Amino acid sequence: MEKYPSGLTIRNVSKRYANGVQALHDVSLDIPPGMYGLLGPNGAGKSTLMRTLATLQEPDTGQLRLGHLDVVHQKEAVRQTLGYLPQEFGVYPKASAEELLDYFAVLKGITDRATRKAATEALLRQTNLWDKRKQQLGGYSGGMKQRFGVAVALLGTPRLLIVDEPTAGLDPAERVRFLNLLSEVGETGVVILSTHLVADVAELCTRMAIIDRGRILLEARPLEAVAALHGRIWRRLTDKPALPALAQQHRIISAKRLSGRTLVHVYSEALPGPGFEPVEPDLEDVYFSALTGCLGAARQQPKAAVGL
Repeated sequence: MEKYPSGLTIRNVSKRYANGVQALHDVSLDIPPGMYGLLGPNGAGKSTLMRTLATLQEPDTGQLRLGHLDVVHQKEAVRQTLGYLPQEFGVYPKASAEELLDYFAVLKGITDRATRKAATEALLRQTNLWDKRKQQLGGYSGGMKQRFGVAVALLGTPRLLIVDEPTAGLDPAERVRFLNLLSEVGETGVVILSTHLVADVAELCTRMAIIDRGRILLEARPLEAVAALHGRIWRRLTDKPALPALAQQHRIISAKRLSGRTLVHVYSEALPGPGFEPVEPDLEDVYFSALTGCLGAARQQPKAAVGL
């Protein structure tokens, strides 16, 4: 019996492109129903994994299963229960949301007019676009277009919804509305949120994985990953010219400007030295600790501090 009968199972998936780039290295994950965050920097392999799960490309090796379905060998069956919102998608600017959603519903196989009308109305209401259903999509804001993309992705009530970098470019109010919508969808199926924004995962996801250079560095529950760093994160204000010397002596995981100086966060099992003070970790500390090799199965040599 599968560990997550209605979830997603990924085993030993690798992908190398024709230009020689190894986009995925032996990726294995168990993704249960609910909101799942895939967190990593640009170029980490997130979009490659999402496109593979969405049946848009095949892995070189490995297996992917959605419940009892084989994602590689049963593409059409998977597509019947899949919703996919890519990082960038186009719309016909002169079409209204109601018209275009009805068109996509036909493509999805909803051919009965009454059923299609009921489905499109329900989705436009769910995405808070009903009052703007007659407006041309070319006049929609970025957030409204993203919510329309979710409406398209939800046609047919998919068991798996994949959203790739969905909040990039949204203003704070639109971002909150969009994330609340995804959270509602996550109550009834598997939703994979692929992003480089730590805050999106911290606010929504019950489980997450951190990926970089095609490898899974950490897979955990966000709150448990943060708790595991308790007593291991230290901070210190310093001047920028002193950073190279600090980086030689300590495992700096992040550095950012603060009031004209630089605030560094250091990973250490004990007090790193004078001038440091303990800080309660957050998911950003988990993220940078994983990227710099302090955490996770794929431990690496320490890299240069992030954000210098």
